[in-house]
Amino acid sequence: MADKIQMKVPLVEMDGDEMTRVIWQQIKDILLLPYIDLQTVYYDLGLKKRDESEDKITVEAAEATKKYGVAVKCATITPNAQRVEEYNLKQMWKSPNGTIRAILDGTVFRAPIIVKNVKPFVRTWEKPITIARHAYGDVYKDVELKVKTKGKAELVFTGEDGQAMKEVIHNFAGPGILLGMHNLDRSIESFARACFNYALDQKQDLWFSTKDTISKKYDHTFKDIFQEVYDREYKEKFTAAGIEYFYTLIDDAVARVIRSSGGFIWACKNYDGDVMSDMVATAFGSLAMMTSVLVSPEGHYEYEAAHGTVTRHYYQHLKGEETSTNPVATLFAWTGALRKRGELDQLDALVEFTNKLEKASIETIEQGIMTKDLALLVEGDKRVVNTRQFLEEINIRLMKSL
Repeated sequence: MADKIQMKVPLVEMDGDEMTRVIWQQIKDILLLPYIDLQTVYYDLGLKKRDESEDKITVEAAEATKKYGVAVKCATITPNAQRVEEYNLKQMWKSPNGTIRAILDGTVFRAPIIVKNVKPFVRTWEKPITIARHAYGDVYKDVELKVKTKGKAELVFTGEDGQAMKEVIHNFAGPGILLGMHNLDRSIESFARACFNYALDQKQDLWFSTKDTISKKYDHTFKDIFQEVYDREYKEKFTAAGIEYFYTLIDDAVARVIRSSGGFIWACKNYDGDVMSDMVATAFGSLAMMTSVLVSPEGHYEYEAAHGTVTRHYYQHLKGEETSTNPVATLFAWTGALRKRGELDQLDALVEFTNKLEKASIETIEQGIMTKDLALLVEGDKRVVNTRQFLEEINIRLMKSL
């Protein structure tokens, strides 16, 4: 075998939890370490280590991503009350993804991995649809109240000068519920720039949608800021690249997306992006075939799978039972991060390797060898294998291409 590819700059490696942690190591052992002199700055974001460090390790990993520019992250547990008891945790730690997003001020881009024998449920879709999700504010940083009695609810803002702005939300005649949420102009601007930059990077049209006809200040501010940033900084660049920025109402966007052939980026507010990314992933076939990359306005990248830690399979694994867990999205997190590292460092050999590894992965599935989840979606001849066997089958095809 030829000499291993030598990396010039390390990437940040964030290890994770449960079944994805097992797969993480298998991917490295079978498909990466034999071919690459893998240089990483390693952070263990497994739940026990986060608990031991009082979650400081998550912050350190995010800061390291700023320093080195590229990171790859394994899926991690966001603990609920059951997990606190199961792992004997000091407290219910926050989502690592949320912490990293906040530090990087990043936008999440999610796109499906297309294989010919997994047909989208929407028959017009031929090319991937990438969801760009604003990763700040809205209902994810809301304040909520349960109203027990009759009374008046008001929205109040008091400025530094003591001047107050008030709006009556509702005069309650009895019990009800209240929700207050916010966003920041600078965060929306960062979101817009990340979307415009990513569209230029991918050479794809960018769609953006809100409900500004109903939300005449909140949603309209998103629309206005996007348009201002586009006109001021990106209009000429988009024209030169031959791509389009397109705004429409979210209900119109949904109808257009369903009728489209795909091949564009769809930017959504936080909650819309959360919902639509799962819809797009499912309609393309499988959440286990969905990539995710967090991009900061400064051009820092953090790659991961769009799915969770596959707890059910992990418990089977602990019992010594064979599992057929789909590793493709986790593998493509690695290839995405390594390709970006290669592009930034002008290391053509690394970029070429990641392209061949992704091609070998897709070929394996298209030739009928796959994990159990994909076998349920595929018609025709297929052979179901366990996770390690699947990775070894990819390796056979990879070696032929090198």
